[in-house]
Amino acid sequence: MSDDQSTGPSGASRPTGKRQLSGVSTTSTAGYEAKVAGSTRATNEDDTKFGGGTLSFLPEVVSEIRKVIWPTAKQMVIYTVVVIVFLIILTALVSGVDFLAGLGVEKILTP
Repeated sequence: MSDDQSTGPSGASRPTGKRQLSGVSTTSTAGYEAKVAGSTRATNEDDTKFGGGTLSFLPEVVSEIRKVIWPTAKQMVIYTVVVIVFLIILTALVSGVDFLAGLGVEKILTP
């Protein structure tokens, strides 16, 4: 028997993997059904509201914005410098290829 598979009490091999080895199920049928029932119920309630729930849009946006992890000033400076350097390198590369292609076309077309 390989080391990758462990045997259960009956001697049958069990699947390998983190969750299977620990014997913990991450999703139960009851939990899944409750989640599905809850999500369909919420959308049906929003559809019956005036405007389809558009009045709740701005408070939801505010709550999502509060969850955002904003970069520090130092991180923004580093990110900005990286982007500018990348743009300079890319611009030089494209202009160099354009210049060489122009020279090649001129060489071919001139008698």
